[in-house]
Amino acid sequence: MAEAIARQDAGEILEVSSAGLFPLGIVPDMTLETLKRNGYSTAGLESKPISKDALLNADLVINLSGHTKAASLSASAKIEDWLVSDPYGEDEGVYQVILQEIQRRITDLVARLRKDRMKEKVDS
Repeated sequence: MAEAIARQDAGEILEVSSAGLFPLGIVPDMTLETLKRNGYSTAGLESKPISKDALLNADLVINLSGHTKAASLSASAKIEDWLVSDPYGEDEGVYQVILQEIQRRITDLVARLRKDRMKEKVDS
C-alpha cells in the first residue's frame, strides 16, 4: 500500500520503490481493492524482496516490517521505522485504517522533507 500511496501523494518529492524483508510473492486482493477504492493506481505493484544494493543506494528507507532497523536492516543507517500494523488476513475496515495511517505518515514525511530542503537552502 505504501508504494502506491507515496507514488500518487508524494511523487513530486519522492522516488518510490517498495520491497520487503519477507515478501509474500503476491499483492493481496484486499490491498488492491482498498487502494482502488481510495483512488490509487495499483499498476506495477508487486511483492519482491529488498536487495542490499537498494538499501545502500537509497537516500531513505522506510521500514514497515515491524522489525527494527538494528535487527534486520543494518546495511543502511538511513532507515526510519514506522510501526504500522500489517493488515494481511484482516477485513476491509482494518485495511482502510492502515491505508489512512500510511497516508498520514507520508504526508508528515513530505512536510518534514520540504522543511529540511528549505532549511538547507537558507543555510547555504
